[in-house]
Amino acid sequence: MVWGSMIAWYLFLAGASAGAFLTSAFVEAKYPDSVKMRVAGRIISPIFLGIGLLMLMLDAEAGLHNPLRFFYLIMNPGSVMTLGVYFICVFMPVSIAAALLEVLRRPVPKWLTWTGIVSAFCVAAYTGFLLGVVSAYPLWNNAILPVLFVVSALSAGLAATSLVGLITDRERFEQMWLIKKSHVILSAIEMVVLATMLIIVSSGSPEGAASVASLVSGQYAPMFWGGLVLLGLVAPFAIEGYPVFVTRKGTVNNLAQIPAGDRQPSA
Repeated sequence: MVWGSMIAWYLFLAGASAGAFLTSAFVEAKYPDSVKMRVAGRIISPIFLGIGLLMLMLDAEAGLHNPLRFFYLIMNPGSVMTLGVYFICVFMPVSIAAALLEVLRRPVPKWLTWTGIVSAFCVAAYTGFLLGVVSAYPLWNNAILPVLFVVSALSAGLAATSLVGLITDRERFEQMWLIKKSHVILSAIEMVVLATMLIIVSSGSPEGAASVASLVSGQYAPMFWGGLVLLGLVAPFAIEGYPVFVTRKGTVNNLAQIPAGDRQPSA
């Protein structure tokens, strides 16, 4: 079976879904008053995963034409795809249940949140392992790819949840420095992991060197440098990094220069 573009979107949306759930859990722990952003992450998670699974079914036509193949898949626990099905079968109902409880304004039990956290990490890592077992592509077949996918999932889910938080509750979101700093750090880690992976793959074999060359200087170079590096990594790093490390630093320095007697007491 040849994987098409819908599979790529499925992998991205599955990772972003996991990242959105993890972001909502983080917001719940660190910013319990930021209800809108927490709810946004919980709702985004099952929506993203549902769209991704729909794309997977449409692209992998054999699953529609021969439903029995699904049962063969779940009976092969040695397969990465089978493990992925197990993880999704846990994560999907958990994320739906958490979203419904939020919509109904009911408390989400701690055990449900922790089940979602563990299964979300598993789903994020599985997308990387799924590509990692494809030995025909050196750029995929390496141990660093799952790490890159986990970091990318966290970053994408955090970005989607933050965007909704910015729109629905801008004033509160502007005070969530830990969220902004986390996004900057994730972008930096993602750049380092990506560069490390390309160096290792390029130096591992002639085929790996050719694969990396086609990505950074060949036919895929415009998408790689313009889409992934510039728009996906550098832009978020700069946009989030400036207010976190420059604007806030200036604000702190200005406050430090004000005599203690001149400062207004906090409410």
